[in-house]
Amino acid sequence: MKKNNSINIPEAREAMDKFKMEAASEVGVDLKQGYNGHLTSREAGSVGGQMVKKMIESYEKNM
Repeated sequence: MKKNNSINIPEAREAMDKFKMEAASEVGVDLKQGYNGHLTSREAGSVGGQMVKKMIESYEKNM
């Protein structure tokens, strides 16, 4: 099975990285550029959860 977690629009990479770093900062996770193998599952999950929360809030504001 091939993993496909690439971003289809190259210009979106920088914006997505910035968004991820902001979400990590908001939940108090020390995220670095590149590989973050030092993170616990809980920390990684909290960053992803915060990103989803912010996306839903943005969607609801624009409805």
